[in-house]
Amino acid sequence: MKIFNLWYFPARLAWRQLIHDKPKLVAATSGVLFACVLVFMQLGFKDSLYTSAASMPLKLDGDLFLIHQQSEALWRTVQFERSELMRALGHPAVTEVAPLYLSLASFKNINTHVKRTLMVYGFDPDMELLNVNSLKELKYPLRIKDTVVFDELSRPEFGPVGELIQSGQDRTEVNDYKVKIIGLFQLGISFAADGNLVASDLNFMRIFPEREINKIDIGVVRLQPGASVQQVQSELREHLNEFVKVYSYEQIRDHERRYWENVAPIGFIFDFGTVMGLVVGMVIVYQILFTEITNYRFEFATLKAMGYEHHYFIRVVFSSALILAILGFIPGLLLSNSLYDLAESQIFLPMTMTLNKIITVFAFILLMCIVAGFLAIHRLKSANPADMF
Repeated sequence: MKIFNLWYFPARLAWRQLIHDKPKLVAATSGVLFACVLVFMQLGFKDSLYTSAASMPLKLDGDLFLIHQQSEALWRTVQFERSELMRALGHPAVTEVAPLYLSLASFKNINTHVKRTLMVYGFDPDMELLNVNSLKELKYPLRIKDTVVFDELSRPEFGPVGELIQSGQDRTEVNDYKVKIIGLFQLGISFAADGNLVASDLNFMRIFPEREINKIDIGVVRLQPGASVQQVQSELREHLNEFVKVYSYEQIRDHERRYWENVAPIGFIFDFGTVMGLVVGMVIVYQILFTEITNYRFEFATLKAMGYEHHYFIRVVFSSALILAILGFIPGLLLSNSLYDLAESQIFLPMTMTLNKIITVFAFILLMCIVAGFLAIHRLKSANPADMF
């Protein structure tokens, strides 16, 4: 009860001060709302980046994965000899190995004939390296020469491929090579590629005639049931050449995320935007709190002369900061949720409002307002009864 009374009366005074000047309250709330929306959007785009970057690694069906040590990301791989993958078969716990080929290619829109870049995945259809049901159902047709499967979650600029296939318009060109689209699958786009295409390893080589079958991008390794992934991974690292990195399923996902987070500049851009949004909001809240203290310094001085302690007015300032944080966060959350839906419909990347994100942003906004309160309380020194009267 003592703690309640300690904060109740300063909070009530802070509320009355804020609502006394409604235009100023609206301006302060708008500043917090702006910072809230900016932080929400920056975190939303950043999470969308990481989610889309992991869309392909999440679909990989294997226990261990071999990539060249100089491969920055799965869409920017450095090729290595297929013989390195074959050497992994010598381990008694390894049951299967399979090469996966990746490369960017130009896809000709069937309607407009405009070319746009997408990612092409090539592998033996019998190996089912991507854990996608529709691909497993099409593994036999994929063996046919010059056939491919199109990702229906690709950007609309590639055209209404699904409708065109149903109408019999299933012929197009990939890297100026004529192919037939025999079906659709769902993988999802990323910041690296606006669309995806799957072909057999032999058709992949036809689309990319400059590629060599013995030069692979990723090696997929499958182990016997019950085998220790960590132990086999450690033993393969000693057995294979040092330029070949051996990753587990979780590690290859983290490898992709680290590229976008630490290597690619876009991760820094989103973090910088988040910080700038908080700085702008903090400056706005600071100006409002500073002005409130300045406008009521005579009243504060009177209360001090009546016996109110300095800490009482500090609680008033921080109560004002907390009220502004709540008043700006609630509409900011509602507006951001609507903007998430709008952004998702335009960029075709997942934008999800999660509870963890809501708590994180509220903590940021609350911290922003508290820091602004700390910066503003020095103005309370001007409310000195000895100087006023």
